[in-house]
Amino acid sequence: MSSQKLKIGMIGAGYMGQVAHLMNYVEIKDCEVVALAEMRPSLREKVALRYQIPRTYETHQQLLDDPEVQAVIVVTPRPYTYSVALDCLLAGKHVLTEKPMACTLEQGEKLVATAKAKNVKYVVGYMKRYDEGIQKAKQMFNDIMVTKKLGDLIFVRATCFMGDSFANAGGHITTDEQVSYPDGGSEIAPAWIPKEYELHFSGYLNTYSHNTNLLRYLFDQNPEPQYVNFTWLKGRLAALNLGPCVVSLETGRSNYHYWHEEVELFFEGGNLLIKTPPPLLRNVAANVELYIAGEQPNIVKPQSNWTWAFKRQAEAFVDYVLERSETLTSGEDALEDLRLIEKMWRMQIEKKPTVEFAL
Repeated sequence: MSSQKLKIGMIGAGYMGQVAHLMNYVEIKDCEVVALAEMRPSLREKVALRYQIPRTYETHQQLLDDPEVQAVIVVTPRPYTYSVALDCLLAGKHVLTEKPMACTLEQGEKLVATAKAKNVKYVVGYMKRYDEGIQKAKQMFNDIMVTKKLGDLIFVRATCFMGDSFANAGGHITTDEQVSYPDGGSEIAPAWIPKEYELHFSGYLNTYSHNTNLLRYLFDQNPEPQYVNFTWLKGRLAALNLGPCVVSLETGRSNYHYWHEEVELFFEGGNLLIKTPPPLLRNVAANVELYIAGEQPNIVKPQSNWTWAFKRQAEAFVDYVLERSETLTSGEDALEDLRLIEKMWRMQIEKKPTVEFAL
């Protein structure tokens, strides 16, 4: 397959579908967007006209009947990601979906099993792994851990307090149309989550699985939760056992004009700080700073090119399906974030807090 262009179908042409995905795939020379499925008629036709997409469909099922489509990009509201992805895999298409891959571990396991049974490639959009700055930081971290030149790793602090993730990204087409879905989608949380906590669980999984996924990428290990306090929506804490030390995962919501998301790795003789950019800030990689202690302290700041994680993710997906490379974000790997976050929430639910979850 490596000598031909990959024929891609796009499912969903909303804001994220256009800005974070479609705009990238139409620029990649080794693929061609040949079909678009979008439930809003006017938006569907306007987007197809702008990007010269030859065929359009109202539903994803119609698109999956298109024999030219080899791979699909699924960008739907979260309750529909699982069912749409499952249909795509059953149809024998290679798939990239937004994260999280599903709303429950059970759903995710079915997707992975289906991809294996159909012998198709299945990727989940944890695009931070493709950030050039993060990849440089991982190389530095691996070197420090092997050489021990900064001594032992003593603590890791990961934070995400959100803020403005959109970075005023534009250029997308909008209409006044409203989408009318035929059903409510799949369940948004495991059955053991109390009904009143389902939205809390779903929101945490949707946002902070990026952070668990990034930690797992840096360490090449799956952490075990030791302690959680998720009672207060605006500020939550999890302590994870990862590698040789404890990781503090601090999460919350803010109205910051900027984006606050960091991982800082503390060693006996210095620290490595990774600051990720707003997800939709084009062509800006994560900022990385290594502090080296000693009689003559030194700060190292590796420079990245003008690259964007979403674009690099799209290029990597095309290369993976064309069998030119492996993927960093397989569906099988993404199961571990579902598994971890469900463990964390089981710990919270079993605590039977005296203070109710609060907005």
